[in-house]
Amino acid sequence: MTVTITPDVELDAVFGGVDSHADTIHFAVITDRGGHVADAEFPTTAAGYAAAIAFLNAHGTVTAVGVEGTSSYGLGFTRAARQTGLTVIEVNRPDKAERRRIGKSDPIDAYAAARAALSGRASVVPKDDTVSGIRALHNAARSAVKARTATLNQIAHILITAPDNIRVKYTALRGKTQVDALSRLRPTGDGPRVALLTALKTLARRVQALTAEHDTLTAALDAAATEHNPGLRAAFGVGPDTAAQLLVTAGGNPDRLCTEASFAALCGVVPVPASSGRTNRHRLSRGGDRGANAALYRIALVRMSSDARTRDYVARQTAAGRTKKEIIRLLQARDRPGNLPLPHHAGHRPGRLRPPASTPGQEHHPDHRRRALRRLAGRDLLHRTRHTPRRRPRRRLPRLANRRMTSATRQLLDPET
Repeated sequence: MTVTITPDVELDAVFGGVDSHADTIHFAVITDRGGHVADAEFPTTAAGYAAAIAFLNAHGTVTAVGVEGTSSYGLGFTRAARQTGLTVIEVNRPDKAERRRIGKSDPIDAYAAARAALSGRASVVPKDDTVSGIRALHNAARSAVKARTATLNQIAHILITAPDNIRVKYTALRGKTQVDALSRLRPTGDGPRVALLTALKTLARRVQALTAEHDTLTAALDAAATEHNPGLRAAFGVGPDTAAQLLVTAGGNPDRLCTEASFAALCGVVPVPASSGRTNRHRLSRGGDRGANAALYRIALVRMSSDARTRDYVARQTAAGRTKKEIIRLLQARDRPGNLPLPHHAGHRPGRLRPPASTPGQEHHPDHRRRALRRLAGRDLLHRTRHTPRRRPRRRLPRLANRRMTSATRQLLDPET
């Protein structure tokens, strides 16, 4: 353990910063004015976490601790810090511009995390562990689907180059019928034929095993999601996979999200201004959790085909001249997560995500109010290219990087000549 301490500093309130790794965590302490106090490195064990907390408490009254990777390498320290009553703030990793400017090291990253917690740039409370089981089941189910798809692609590629009698016989079959037929093969004949049929049989049985594994994981995921939030699972168009993805994105402590707009921004379905000059328009955010964005996209597709109210909405938007792609994006903004039941907690009604009652004098940005979002959802939030004048393409200049400058060009570029 290496410790660097600045002497002769009187401390009252201090902030901590943690740069987390697989085997070690680097801890930094700063004052409430941003002055560097001390930094140290500890192992990622229970004893190391206890020593890090004692190191922090020894320098003053702890206000908050900024931790990088609260859902990965920093999760162990986050649990230990919460058990001792410390306030933990989730900090994003430094951007590349800052790293190019000041460099990269464990102490630099730890001090940057502490400054982020001090300045308020990082203010998000980390997720708790109540949805960790759902997250694990969801990841396992997705990996089973990915492996199954890869195996089916291997079968298709082998059949393309197979002999004619094998290729014609089994390419005429589709889906489960083809897999079942290949799994019942009895390889006979010469050496290459036996090897080919053995490979097809092995891959087909692997597909069957992965399908059974995915069905088992989906059933367990459905039970866990229904137990955690039955209202979300019972919503129209929300299946086990989409419900699990929304629960994982929101976390088990949705009090981190004060309004519906905050969760909509987290899913990348909040309208954001994209105006410039005389062009005044909005578009959907391209940020946020792309997995949750894809889940809302699938919910919108299901409701477009099966829900009567959504089909009426699609008919009205089609009559207004919008394309299917534009209507789907409008549905993502209209049927944003605020209209889906989310985990309830103190201050929220069960089954609905509602913003907490604002205190007198408390104001919110108008773009983050529910009524403003509803008004924006009825407008064209997309790129309206039919109303935007086409820009002329830039004229590309010839490259002079590998050419020798003439004397006249040198005189033009050099003001001294």
